[in-house]
Amino acid sequence: MQVTETLNQGLKREYKIAVPAAALREKVDGKLNELSHKLKIPGFRPGKVPMSLLKQRYEQSVMGEVLEESVQQSSQQLMTERNLRPAGQPKVELVGEFKDGADLEFSVAMEVIPEVTPMDFTTVSLERVGVEVPETEVEESLKRIAKRQRASDPVDDAAANGDIVVIDFVGSIDGVEFEGGKADGHHLELGSGQFIPGFEEQLVGAKKGDKKTVKVTFPAEYGNSDLAGKEASFGVTVQEVRRLKDVPVDDELAKSLGLTDLAELKKQARERIEKEYGAVARARVKRKLLDVLADNHNFTLPESLVEAEFGAIWQQIEADMKADRLDEEDKGKSEEVLKKEYRDIAERRVKLGLLLSEVGRQNNIQVPNEELSRALIQEAQRYPGQQQQVIEYYQRSPEALNQLRAPLYEEKVVDYILERAKVSERKVSPEAFAAEGEAELKGRRD
Repeated sequence: MQVTETLNQGLKREYKIAVPAAALREKVDGKLNELSHKLKIPGFRPGKVPMSLLKQRYEQSVMGEVLEESVQQSSQQLMTERNLRPAGQPKVELVGEFKDGADLEFSVAMEVIPEVTPMDFTTVSLERVGVEVPETEVEESLKRIAKRQRASDPVDDAAANGDIVVIDFVGSIDGVEFEGGKADGHHLELGSGQFIPGFEEQLVGAKKGDKKTVKVTFPAEYGNSDLAGKEASFGVTVQEVRRLKDVPVDDELAKSLGLTDLAELKKQARERIEKEYGAVARARVKRKLLDVLADNHNFTLPESLVEAEFGAIWQQIEADMKADRLDEEDKGKSEEVLKKEYRDIAERRVKLGLLLSEVGRQNNIQVPNEELSRALIQEAQRYPGQQQQVIEYYQRSPEALNQLRAPLYEEKVVDYILERAKVSERKVSPEAFAAEGEAELKGRRD
């Protein structure tokens, strides 16, 4: 093939590629010859079908296949020989209309990944703020565990806050039942705040067998826009009133959960709390690290990647505007100001994405298959009853699988950098930890 560079400006590259007609003819004839040994045509033995007949019947489709293969193979050869790393999918266009017997000419246009030189990570200094988990927080966790293990017994008393009512209900608006507003045998703990405000309060004092009409107004910010802000009426039948029995925090509670004793349950509760605080602490130190990386690297960004990232962000912003879900700090800003702010965010994301990708590439950082498999299983478990279909979807779609791999890869690269940075540790109380988090978020908004 013959390659001519027609554009080399910044990160933009464009090439004209010509594949000789003789090379195309050789491939077409080779494929037709293969077909002659596979086809069964009446009157001819395999391999003895005249080439003239094969060309008459199959040359056009074979030529189409050869042209497609030639474009793909030549484009890949171009990338390899010139060490090109496209920032996105290259744009391929035929030059003119292809005619049999002529060279195949097409252009390949792309933006390439910029040269990225990562900073010396050993010069980065960060602070990780952790939490000294107090015994009182562990005790509160144990109380919540005990509360979830409570059993209930039916009673003939009137229902009070804290009791469970077993109810059938049908909801309607202006006399018309609405979807999702009906259930039978639903267990509702009064005072739990599970239902629409005002619903549970109207069932306090109800007894087994009572039929009540509960009138409520859906909140203006209710998730279903068809119901938001509307008045509804629920016909409720109380099947049963049940009273919960407190469960003591002791060895028996631990044993009911499959553990040896209360000491083991306490240990697990503390470890879970520490893990939760640790995840938040890691997220904070990661944000600080990304700030440092963004401030200390400056390179040209591929316009196509920035536009794609901004387009995705702005599409969500427009949807939030339409649904009146904009963050408070964005309300009142002009569209011009918002676009400028979110384009800056898009540029930052692209910059950090390219930087982390380059760090991972230079240091051969990989996501092991077993980790990807665990992530796939966790994703599938989000869709009960459809787990197998979800797994098969990801297995069929390399692009979707890459989207699942991307956050795992990013975390590994961040870990790699943090291992080389100077990270000091500081422990604070849960209250101080929460206050510092609020201050950090406020500082980012300001």
